[in-house]
Amino acid sequence: MARILVIDDDRVFATLVAEALTSAGHRVDVAADGRQGLVAVRSAQFDAVVTDIIMPDQEGIETIRLIRRAEPDLPILAMSGGGLRLSLDLLQMARAIGADDTLAKPFLPGELVRRVAALLTRRNGRLAAAAGVVRH
Repeated sequence: MARILVIDDDRVFATLVAEALTSAGHRVDVAADGRQGLVAVRSAQFDAVVTDIIMPDQEGIETIRLIRRAEPDLPILAMSGGGLRLSLDLLQMARAIGADDTLAKPFLPGELVRRVAALLTRRNGRLAAAAGVVRH
């Protein structure tokens, strides 16, 4: 079980994402925007972050940049539904600024769960390697 932070200003969508991740066995916290998300990252220990890109006040690109600065190894999945072309551009920008993976809205809950699982697996592998754990 991992602790995951979901950052999305759309309460309904954030609830759907949280429910999908909770159903997969994760503990989920939700932040309504990038500022709340950054406060959460600085005050608690998370295993991954799932963040929207288009949000009021502090949008996702800035949020990713600030999270990456505060927690360089924290896996981040960026999501966006700003229309196909805009979404692709924003998601590409999110990767360039530090997101580990991206997902265009709409998506199926199973795809989200798979992507988060992959991020957690990669993170656990990096942590084990850094600790000098050898896997056979």
